[in-house]
Amino acid sequence: MPSLDNMMLRQIIMDHYENPRNHELTDDPKYQKVNMDSETCIDNIDIQAYIENCVIKDIRFDGEACAICTSSTSIMTELLIGKTIEEAKIIIENYLNMIFEKDYDPDILEEAIAFYNTHKQANRIKCATLGWKGISQLIEASEKK
Repeated sequence: MPSLDNMMLRQIIMDHYENPRNHELTDDPKYQKVNMDSETCIDNIDIQAYIENCVIKDIRFDGEACAICTSSTSIMTELLIGKTIEEAKIIIENYLNMIFEKDYDPDILEEAIAFYNTHKQANRIKCATLGWKGISQLIEASEKK
């Protein structure tokens, strides 16, 4: 369990909600795109990824989303841009393990650690994982090419 106080975690979440990173879509055909939506929340986001030579060169997202979805997706983009597919899969697996209360390495999650208490609010799990599941789909699709 991280030794971060709840106020600091909340500030990380609010910063990424109020100033989301990589929050703009592109018309560039090099980008793959997936739409992710939730039947339990307002979340409906498009995620784009430019993956070349097994490296995530860029990730973008936009749409309507709650604070948890927006901030977790924003943090996810910052964590994964520039990583190889294999590195990204390890980070994604650790993030999802944290959310679902399984073993994870907090050191590789950086600001994503702000969501370590999400399991206490089951209705927020989908919000906190929507963007992560979207990028996982795009990575999978890129590997089939």
